[in-house]
This record gives sequence, structure tokens and C-alpha cells, in this order.
Amino acid sequence: MDVRIGIQNSPRELGFETSQSAAEVEQAVAAALAGQSPLLKLSDDKGTVFVVPAAALAYVEIGSEESRRVGFVA
Repeated sequence: MDVRIGIQNSPRELGFETSQSAAEVEQAVAAALAGQSPLLKLSDDKGTVFVVPAAALAYVEIGSEESRRVGFVA
């Protein structure tokens, strides 16, 4: 699943692929925005952990869980 995170006062977004489900990512984002956690922590497929302060979140885009098709479609 593709995840893109916009950070306030930063011209670039943080984009990565994760094996977490959309519900897990949405739950982590909701907890950070509700003040239950001061940080949003997500990890990618390679094991890299991304930590973003909840106060600095501009947006979080959660992509689809479908895998991309490669090649020609008939």
C-alpha cells in the first residue's frame, strides 16, 4: 500500500510503501491527530521507521491495497 505524508513547512512529501493495512494506517493517523500520541510512527516494507510529529502533519494520503499490474492488459 502506498502512503504519502505531507509535512507543514516542508516542500517535499514523504512517500513509501508499507505492508500495513489501510485500517492500521488510518488508526495510527487518527490516534496521532486526536492527541493520544504526539508522534505518528509508520514503517515501510524494508523495515525503515518513519516518525513525524503529529503537530506537523499537513495531510496523509492512503493508497489502495491492490498490487499494480505489469505488462499489457487484453
